[in-house]
Amino acid sequence: MILIIFGLIFGLLIGTFLQLNIPPEYARYTAVAIVGIMDSIFGALRAQNEEKYDTTIFLTGLGFNMLMAMIITYFGDKLNLDLYIAVLVAFTIRIFLNIGIIKTKTIEHWRNRRRKSQTVSDQPRTDKVINP
Repeated sequence: MILIIFGLIFGLLIGTFLQLNIPPEYARYTAVAIVGIMDSIFGALRAQNEEKYDTTIFLTGLGFNMLMAMIITYFGDKLNLDLYIAVLVAFTIRIFLNIGIIKTKTIEHWRNRRRKSQTVSDQPRTDKVINP
């Protein structure tokens, strides 16, 4: 997981400092790729939060999502339809769903930790020995 975050930061730094011009005919594919990668990253964060993260599942899911998104976008271009918008909407819905689940699980985790610490502090002390 650390490697993924490091790669994301490294990619953002490269993208910020290098001036790359993307031809307009590839703008749709670039948008689909970026949102698809964001969907996979938030899915990985959700899996990590639920303690179900697996790198193989992350990488294969990323590759499959990107391939299907590119194929749908390509066929949309050939049919003169804006099918890439459907892909973007689907990825965006999944991103917000994952963010909501991450938020809910994190708040539940914090609440449970607070309850446990309050329960422990509310119990009477039993470490005192009374001599008869």
